[in-house]
Amino acid sequence: MITYTHLILACWLVFAGYWAVSASRAKKNIRGPSFRNGMYFRLALIVAVIVVVHFAGNRYWLWHAGPALRTDSVHGLFASTLVRAIGVALCVFGIALAIWARTVIGRNWGMPMSLKENPELVTSGPYAHIRHPIYTGTLTALLGSTLTLGAILFIPFLFFGAYFIYSAMKEEATMARLFPGTYTEYRRRTSMLIPFVL
Repeated sequence: MITYTHLILACWLVFAGYWAVSASRAKKNIRGPSFRNGMYFRLALIVAVIVVVHFAGNRYWLWHAGPALRTDSVHGLFASTLVRAIGVALCVFGIALAIWARTVIGRNWGMPMSLKENPELVTSGPYAHIRHPIYTGTLTALLGSTLTLGAILFIPFLFFGAYFIYSAMKEEATMARLFPGTYTEYRRRTSMLIPFVL
């Protein structure tokens, strides 16, 4: 029987598979992590999610994980069918957004804070509204995974949230230097990660 856990795992495997296939066609790096290091980064993220998914389905492990993860309030929230269904929906939406953004940006894609040769300013598709939709999609998927699988995923959600915000700020400083004037106008009419919020 297909469970919420299987659906979350399927989302992340699709994410990993698409990135593995498409990353090799990106432009050459001028600055930043190499393609190989980027693959290690993505592999580590996917392995971490798979491990958490595995243990999240193991009630015996979860019971012995510590009181903080099995309080009545936490257990009640994450045991709710509605909350878990919303989590799956958010995960599907987040992965779909990240893949759409990755398709639109094409060969200009790179690891966080990298710089490609012959960089282009992409403003179509999801980039017409969000300047870093891949980060937004990934964080949305992590939030959905947290709602579905439990509080144990909240730590990586916070870690990647901080990392992506830092990366976005560094990347925007670089883009402002590369596309003076144009990027300032683009930034004025778009959101960094969350429309109308951030």
